[in-house]
Amino acid sequence: MTTTALTPFHLAFPVTNLEQTRRFYGGLLGCPEGRSTEEWIDFDFFGHQLVAHLVAKASEDEPVNDVDGKKVPVRHFGVVLHLDQWHQLAEKLKAHGTQFVIAPYIRFQNEVGEQATMFFLDPCGNALEFKAFKDIGQLFAK
Repeated sequence: MTTTALTPFHLAFPVTNLEQTRRFYGGLLGCPEGRSTEEWIDFDFFGHQLVAHLVAKASEDEPVNDVDGKKVPVRHFGVVLHLDQWHQLAEKLKAHGTQFVIAPYIRFQNEVGEQATMFFLDPCGNALEFKAFKDIGQLFAK
């Protein structure tokens, strides 16, 4: 496998409340805030540019797919952390009383691609998945 430095991605997404979004991403997740206006906020999302854009109404009836017997939100985003960071975040979210869409668990245990994963919603209903691999070299393993 060829290793290259990752370049930051840019993701813009809708939110219905900028102050709740600021507290969630900036406060709970610890993402430093960049530029902002009355209509959007930039966050440093683990080295990537995340831009929350204010909208009047959230999307309704977000589709889900059945994965491992769990209802995974089709539209979601997140980041792959180191395993120790993932465990720390999972504990922080639990202590904060986060309602998980899919509680933290290990997928493919003792198999190729073993990974820790969890799904939860931001205050505006956007689904996030945070994961970590036992062996990051298996990120794309089949």
